[in-house]
Amino acid sequence: MAMTTIKGPAIFLAQYAGDKAPFNSLDSICAWASKLGFKGVQMPSWDGRLFDLKKAAESKSYCDDMKATAAKHGIQVTELSTHLQGQLVAVHPAYDEAFDGFADPKVRGNPKARQEWAVDQLMLAAKASKNMGLTEHATFSGALAWPYFYPWPQRPAGLVETAFDELAKRWKPILDAFDNVGVNVCYEVHPGEDLHDGVTFEMFLERVKNHPRCTILFDPSHFVLQALDYLEYIDIYHERIKMFHVKDAELNPNGRSGVYGGYQKWVDRAGRFRSTGDGQVNFRAIFSKFAQYGFQGWAVLEWECCIKDAEEGAREGAVFIRDHIIRVTEKAFDDFASSGADLEANRRMLGIR
Repeated sequence: MAMTTIKGPAIFLAQYAGDKAPFNSLDSICAWASKLGFKGVQMPSWDGRLFDLKKAAESKSYCDDMKATAAKHGIQVTELSTHLQGQLVAVHPAYDEAFDGFADPKVRGNPKARQEWAVDQLMLAAKASKNMGLTEHATFSGALAWPYFYPWPQRPAGLVETAFDELAKRWKPILDAFDNVGVNVCYEVHPGEDLHDGVTFEMFLERVKNHPRCTILFDPSHFVLQALDYLEYIDIYHERIKMFHVKDAELNPNGRSGVYGGYQKWVDRAGRFRSTGDGQVNFRAIFSKFAQYGFQGWAVLEWECCIKDAEEGAREGAVFIRDHIIRVTEKAFDDFASSGADLEANRRMLGIR
């Protein structure tokens, strides 16, 4: 496996898009990102202020225009995201009202129509990704079993298995559509999704028959909040990790609150997201592992923090990522002491006659 230098810095635009300049058009937000030192932007496909998903799926010339607008500022579109639509591929009834706002107003209040709309959005995203010349796509898996993640009351036998069977059934045609256009579906492994750790990803992967397009968006912040070893996660799943969100977090449990948070607001929770560099994530080790394993994707800042200002987080984040990217070596550090290659000498040294 050849080592590679990770691409970046890039920034996920979902937390920044808004109605005021410079966040209300692709041109102005790319100019803003470029001035901060970003080289790429990850595009939220649901935000019409920046991107028209349907138009992108139908028109390569529209996509070429979007790429040209970004390139004018030295920016690449790194990936499209359907986090909100992916969430709606599978929604437990307990969350119907909470997630209805993610959908087109025409399908709200109608779970069946909402799911069909979500699937259609993913199908459009596959075509749009191809037209944009992209190879990865970011999304959520949705969740049917999440309300039962804690085994009390005792779960009926087969409940979780049935949920994952159904989840795989819903996603298989979508994965096939992405396979047809040569794009990986990168599920952000995230609490609130049925795919929220390694075990659940494996359960899903098995049910989609190890689908080649079933891959991972790695975000260490979600593992800090679960007290999960995010470095070993890379060791185990690096072949399936195709995207990387640079997002920080901290977990400071105490005598009153721990991983579950006590229903508190974010700033008061033991586990909370922090601006990049302000939390506990060992990014030096993460970037080293990605260089070691030949990760070919982008380092994408996803800013979420309950304390720091968003624009300050972006400014600091661009520098943080730039300073953590490892330019991989093209030669061995001890090449100076090489004695050259000599098969006969090697055989003599080993006592082989």
